[in-house]
Amino acid sequence: QVQLVESGGGLVQPGGSLRLSCAAFGFTLDYYAIGWFRQAPGKEREGVSCISGSDGNTYYADSVKGRFTISRDNVKNTVYLQMNSLKPEDTAGYYCAADLNLRTVVAGIPAYWGQGTQVTVSS
Repeated sequence: QVQLVESGGGLVQPGGSLRLSCAAFGFTLDYYAIGWFRQAPGKEREGVSCISGSDGNTYYADSVKGRFTISRDNVKNTVYLQMNSLKPEDTAGYYCAADLNLRTVVAGIPAYWGQGTQVTVSS
């Protein structure tokens, strides 16, 4: 059974850090493009970052550039999102998603989605 499982969310103070993990089960991530998305209550889903499967190129939304870093560990079949200098506006449910086609991930319509992990940035 194909499954993506996120973990690492939680409550953190402004300026703090969290590392989200996205573990794949039932398939290997090696050739997949992986995206991180987030959605806050009352807001549309937003693409945060993605990493290609072919060459490992990374992409970031302007709102997180310089603060978030996406990476992958193909041995552990896991993709990470390191989030530093967190702000209250980063508060959202964070979801990872996978597809063999990077363009599909960028378009927000990948084949596989995780169940999400909540990130709350508050003092």
